[in-house]
Amino acid sequence: MDASASERVHAHVKQRILDRTLPGGQLITEGEIAEAVGVSRTPVREGLLRLEAEGLVRLLPKRGALVVPVSPAEVDDVLEARELVEVHAAGRAWAGRTELAHRLQPHLLAMERAARAQDTWAFTCADRAFHAEVVRAAGNEVLAALYDSLRDRQTRMGVANLAGSTDRAARALADHRAQREALLGDDEQAWVDLVRTHVRTAADRLRAVRP
Repeated sequence: MDASASERVHAHVKQRILDRTLPGGQLITEGEIAEAVGVSRTPVREGLLRLEAEGLVRLLPKRGALVVPVSPAEVDDVLEARELVEVHAAGRAWAGRTELAHRLQPHLLAMERAARAQDTWAFTCADRAFHAEVVRAAGNEVLAALYDSLRDRQTRMGVANLAGSTDRAARALADHRAQREALLGDDEQAWVDLVRTHVRTAADRLRAVRP
């Protein structure tokens, strides 16, 4: 089997789930995916199996794949786990704060460009990259992989929350600038508190508009 073909299927369907082009509850068939990606049905099945393992679809024999809807319980579970991971990682990352501040700058600039262009998807991706950089700086690959999974789940909860809201994007940018600035200082607790407050604020917004 062509591994690159199954990768294309996985990437194609996953992005459309995360950006809500494929909303929760929608049924997609192997034939539709094969035609859209330009592959046979074998790599489609492999790609869908990966998505099922990630909790994004449920395979239905002879029918296709159902995009798993986001439940209120999932929202709460993901947000609680995200805070635990990010606050822990922030404390671990402090020792390498100068290098981390340098690595965060391109993501911050990408967020600013996306905000000016009112490109919600690009803003979401840059925001995610900023936070993932902090988690990776903790030096725990298992934790980083867990965080990626959590953000996959949260991304499809949060895109609609930012869409059309320049005020929310501006507040998010201000938070991220403050976090990077804190890394250039010498107050570890202030840095950790900024990360915790930002994650909790984002969580409160998502809970307010939960599906």
